[in-house]
Amino acid sequence: MVRLEKRPQPSKKWIYLTPIVAVVATMIAGGIMFAILGKDPFEAIRTIFWDPLFNEQFAAYSRPQLLVKAAPLILIAIGLSLGFRAGIWNIGAEGQYIMGAIFGAAVGLAFYPTESWIIFPLMVIAGAIGGLLWAMIPGVLRVYFRTNEILVSLLLVYVAEFILASMSLGLLRNPEGAGFPGSRNFKSYASAHNAELIAGTGMHWGVVAAFIAVIFAYVLLAKHMLGFQIRLTGEAPRAARFGGVNPARLILFCLGTSGALAGLAGLFEVSGPSGQISIDFNVGYGFTAIIVAFLGRLHPVGILLAGLLMALTYIGGELASLMLGIPAAAIQAFQGMLLFFLLAVDVLTNYRVSFGKAEVA
Repeated sequence: MVRLEKRPQPSKKWIYLTPIVAVVATMIAGGIMFAILGKDPFEAIRTIFWDPLFNEQFAAYSRPQLLVKAAPLILIAIGLSLGFRAGIWNIGAEGQYIMGAIFGAAVGLAFYPTESWIIFPLMVIAGAIGGLLWAMIPGVLRVYFRTNEILVSLLLVYVAEFILASMSLGLLRNPEGAGFPGSRNFKSYASAHNAELIAGTGMHWGVVAAFIAVIFAYVLLAKHMLGFQIRLTGEAPRAARFGGVNPARLILFCLGTSGALAGLAGLFEVSGPSGQISIDFNVGYGFTAIIVAFLGRLHPVGILLAGLLMALTYIGGELASLMLGIPAAAIQAFQGMLLFFLLAVDVLTNYRVSFGKAEVA
């Protein structure tokens, strides 16, 4: 008989092994899926994980894109991880990402065609405020009306998508765009463009912000009293209450911080790689960041590495779709397997597998 036995303490070995085992299991299961689709599984896995970095035919484009794709994932995942550690479940980062982009883009377009160094910093502030305000809706409802922040934050994603479509077709639409939906392109507006800081590297202000967020989160969780309260609340809620932790303040801080970081990710994306507000601006970074947060074990350094890995699957997936004809849906399923196997293998952190006959009472 196979059964699970509760460990006295979580296994430190499995805490670190879980992401590695999950990645290997994803490669195996993904390879089987690709084989069912009639593709060479080994070639598909190589194309996703190896070619973007080491195949000189593609590396000149793929390596800079690694930072471009990883930056918003890391920014959003860092914010989400703070709440997840405290048992506060913000599932609506995609909506906060969208609202940050809209707020920031609106400020930049309001100054068009004025050229000034102050415009981009104002856009950054507006982007953070947009994400923060959108995250405060589930935060305030949770604190004062005890609603479920999971449902509220998730449903607000669809409201944000409706607002995005409305802005693309209305208030922010390019008046010189011949009626096509979408705003002016920020790449032609120097003061509002999030350009590369070092040409050909993919390094822009969003990448810098992501690294700063990793450092900030590490220091907060390791050295600051607020970080201790976040960890304590997640691990022992009753002890946290007896220890004087203010749950309302913690909820608003975690949701506000995650919303602001998601809003920043949206602003840096719309003013840089994406270039404009459009109906299909959002590409699921807010949801993918949930996988990144858990794959990184809710640890800032782990999230940094997980963000780079997930960005690699984005780039490699696009390459596999182009070169091997693998459907985009299969690539998305492959990415989703990471979270599935991570949660499955994570059971071994708190439980051990036991073999033997069942004991008779």
